[in-house]
Amino acid sequence: MVAKIESGKSLSGALYYNENKVASNNAELLEVRGYGKDCSDLTLQDKLLRLTDLASRNHLAKTNTVHISLNFDVSETLDKEQLIAISDDYMDGIGFGNQPYLIYQHFDAGHQHLHILTTNIENTGKRIELHNIGRDRSETARRAIEAKFGLVKADQKKPILEASNISNLKPLDYGKVPTKRAMTNIVNEVTRSYKFTSLAELNAILGLFNINADRGSKESVMFQNNGLRYWVTDHNGKKQGVPIKASSMYIKPTLKLLEERFRLNDYLRKPLKETVKAKINEGLKNAADKESLILLLAKMQVQLVIRQNSEGRIYGLTFVDHQQKAVFNGSDLGKEYSAAMLFQRLAISGPESVQPSKSQQPVRSLEQRTAQPVEQSPKSVSLIDLLLNPQGQDAGIPTQLIQQKRRKKRKKLNL
Repeated sequence: MVAKIESGKSLSGALYYNENKVASNNAELLEVRGYGKDCSDLTLQDKLLRLTDLASRNHLAKTNTVHISLNFDVSETLDKEQLIAISDDYMDGIGFGNQPYLIYQHFDAGHQHLHILTTNIENTGKRIELHNIGRDRSETARRAIEAKFGLVKADQKKPILEASNISNLKPLDYGKVPTKRAMTNIVNEVTRSYKFTSLAELNAILGLFNINADRGSKESVMFQNNGLRYWVTDHNGKKQGVPIKASSMYIKPTLKLLEERFRLNDYLRKPLKETVKAKINEGLKNAADKESLILLLAKMQVQLVIRQNSEGRIYGLTFVDHQQKAVFNGSDLGKEYSAAMLFQRLAISGPESVQPSKSQQPVRSLEQRTAQPVEQSPKSVSLIDLLLNPQGQDAGIPTQLIQQKRRKKRKKLNL
């Protein structure tokens, strides 16, 4: 078992994250502790107020949210009672047994895993210390649970941690779902799972879900202050509604956070570059045009995103490998994968702009290949020919000068 503890400042954000999973049938609330009601009788407001009431008893604490995930090996199948018992033992082990908490089971990965939400503010207003909680308490609790329930030990076999559930996410449909909740889920999955190295690459993925991360114009105050906001877009990429500031979202996907991801992802995606190129080359072998290339790449779980300006002119390509969770601009893969070069290889701009290959050129006989036209050299003119031929004297002289010369001759003759 692998345990991950995350602390934060937004109880509502963490709660909505889990509840939105429940609403989309990707999670279930298994049990609650410290609420005085059964989980089936609790409203969303009940769940939130119990935690925020405790958090309000310590106004000095900057951190009041504890969000835990317990991840089990893919080979393990645990029933509901076991999952609840493991959760209770773990919370006791880390010193949160007397705190109210909610236990969610998520179904959006290839292994069983739980999310537990609580607060670190006690009934008296005292703050539970979180410093080194992973090393000092979580590891001890984890090992005890592995021994008690016969779980695969994290030290022996590293389980598959919670993977991206991009296939279960749907494009955001403005006006039909709560915008902020749906956007938070999508941005969270994308930013933590995919390896992108620029805002443009991130938007290539977010655009698949009708979301755009925007810094504003270079002259704007937001751009100068390194601000970032997220828009809902329609299927044509046109912005809709009112943007949401990155700092107001639960995971806070600000530009500062993204820039840290850029540097890390640049290192993480390097080993995946050749695999992506190989998939593209395989698609190009059998593609007759742009549309067929898109379909062939999709079969290999690579999505081709064509970047166009407002006039519809193509200025770049981005390849999103959903299998490896890696994003590459075409130019980053090499010149031959840029928009101009790749489309030239596909000959999509028309046959008149494509040079015929050697196999397409007509085959000529040996006589035809050797019988090259011979340029006739200018006939050599001797000094005697120039003197005897009056027309030869005017060779190379402009017509206007020749006519002037002839008029002068006629005047002399008339005299």
